[in-house]
Amino acid sequence: MLDLLERYPSPAALAETSEKTLANRLTKLAPRMGKRLAAEIVQALGEQTVVVPGTQAATVVMPRLAKQLAALLQQRDEVASEVERLVHAHPLYSVLTSMPGVGVRTAARLLTEVAHKTFASAAHLAAYAGLAPVTRRSGSSIRGEHPSRRGNKVLKRTLFLSAFAALRDPISRAYYSRKIQQGKRHNQALIALARRRCDVMFAMLRDGTFYQPQTAPNA
Repeated sequence: MLDLLERYPSPAALAETSEKTLANRLTKLAPRMGKRLAAEIVQALGEQTVVVPGTQAATVVMPRLAKQLAALLQQRDEVASEVERLVHAHPLYSVLTSMPGVGVRTAARLLTEVAHKTFASAAHLAAYAGLAPVTRRSGSSIRGEHPSRRGNKVLKRTLFLSAFAALRDPISRAYYSRKIQQGKRHNQALIALARRRCDVMFAMLRDGTFYQPQTAPNA
């Protein structure tokens, strides 16, 4: 789309171009959608009856903005590639990605948040991530345990989303299902799964060992 805006910055410029030319250009960028998009653009141009004020000015500004945005997107892709290269080179990368639900991006976030820190136990790691349950009290009464609102929010979200992705794994799905059967709601069950996975991840990082299904807690 940015390529289209840069080359044809106004409806008038598009109108001067044949559907075939548009289709050929768009097909190079989006092989499966090129012809359909070209037909939709031509149809929309044919139905246009109002000229929007400022269109002429937009024809000057739009190509520049499109070019700048394309450059930023390219820079983003280059940075992402470099980050991926650095993550792959980390000695704990293969350890983390051996765990279900942990891909390149998740491993990168985990390495950023915990690899340079030392935790005395899995419970300390869970508390740092805000996954350790806290007991709410009101006067002399106890209202039960609830997820903590403290902790590293980036790490907590990463572990939560990783637990969600791990539901494709039979062991993780079985643990999640047990929590649902115990009366927990979806998010509560995922938090519980993330907490259990935190125990496993702590041992993996501490010992530098790969994920072993039999080590996954089944409580």
